[in-house]
Amino acid sequence: MSTDIRTVGSGRPGAATSWLASVAVAGLAVAAVTVTAQSIDRFHWWAGFILVPGALIAASGGPLLMRGGGRAFAGYLVACIGTLVFTVGALLMFGAMGQGWPLMIILPSFAVAGTYGWHPVHPLARAAHRTVAMLALGGVALGATFLLIRAGRVDFGGTDWWGGFMMLAGVIVFLNAVELTRHRIPYRLQAITLLLGPAVITFLLGLRFLRGDWPY
Repeated sequence: MSTDIRTVGSGRPGAATSWLASVAVAGLAVAAVTVTAQSIDRFHWWAGFILVPGALIAASGGPLLMRGGGRAFAGYLVACIGTLVFTVGALLMFGAMGQGWPLMIILPSFAVAGTYGWHPVHPLARAAHRTVAMLALGGVALGATFLLIRAGRVDFGGTDWWGGFMMLAGVIVFLNAVELTRHRIPYRLQAITLLLGPAVITFLLGLRFLRGDWPY
């Protein structure tokens, strides 16, 4: 009986410490954004109603993520959602939504890409997950390109540059379809066919857009 009590009691301080550390990090993040906005005269107080809840949501996901196991995924999801809400609050605080909106593409895509290392057991599920994660990396690149365009660092002129990202998506799906040929699993040919068709169509459409051949 006493051993059980000591075991439970020794686990509580660690959990409490992780929660306190997460809340402390959230508080520092809110303070940093607020102080910076005030120092450059871009402070919008009402954005705090989005900034603070976003920080707290992200903080609540940290301890779950540290526990590992099945709770890690829930913690990761909560932390990503909180980070996205916090970023919206920060952009509103600085009055920079017009310039920073590509972050709304980058952060969710980066969150999905961050699951790349979580490999499902079944080869077909693993291929599908890997495809989605790699496509998310393309989404990160797309958002970064929009961010550079908004900042005036990149100018593609009248080119339909986003066709290149369609081609990239087609290549990613095509390569993952080819990778499935290494596995002897049921419905392998059907899965490969379902991946190859959209991959080729997407690549060709992206090529037409990039070359400016689209008639509409």
